[in-house]
Amino acid sequence: MGIEEHSDRSGEVPGEAISLSQRELRNESGRVLRAVSAGASFTLTNGGVVVGRIVPVDAPPPALAITRPARRRGGWSSLGVTRATRPSLQDSIDELRADRV
Repeated sequence: MGIEEHSDRSGEVPGEAISLSQRELRNESGRVLRAVSAGASFTLTNGGVVVGRIVPVDAPPPALAITRPARRRGGWSSLGVTRATRPSLQDSIDELRADRV
């Protein structure tokens, strides 16, 4: 099926991407780019597996449904972690030196 057949389909939903195989893209890249310039979007497939999309530059980004906004609770201090006290570096050096005496 050629690009002109894709772009002239009357039953196509506006804004919906047209499926386009790797072979069609390779053989008809000029027509694909003209269709994209005119506002068409394409879903690229390779061996029947969707691998990418070609959309016009000014196309709005796909909207992600946000079910609820993220909430920040507490923070590190609310974990209740206490740090163990460590000896100072000077105490460690003095202890090592004491072994030599």
